[in-house]
Amino acid sequence: SEAVLAWKHCRHIADLARVASRCLLAEMKTLVQEESIPVPKGIKISIKSKIVEVSGKHGSLKRDFKHLPIELYLANSGHEVRAKMYFAKSKQLSMLRSVCSHIN
Repeated sequence: SEAVLAWKHCRHIADLARVASRCLLAEMKTLVQEESIPVPKGIKISIKSKIVEVSGKHGSLKRDFKHLPIELYLANSGHEVRAKMYFAKSKQLSMLRSVCSHIN
């Protein structure tokens, strides 16, 4: 019975080590993540304090991203939209990609 207890104890320690390593990997943060979206010809995009307005030949759409901790700005003289996020974990990085999908 001591061997069974020792085996359970060793197995428990191995499980704890596996969980601890997952927690350490999950806590790693990305310092800076930047995504860029090219703007097609004939499309006009304006960004003012995280409110993005896209206008084209079929109309215009407006999205508000004030609730997200990201930077949005136009680059390459208005031919590219860039979204930047600092110190993000994996779920926050997925928010950044979702913002890019909304704009695209």
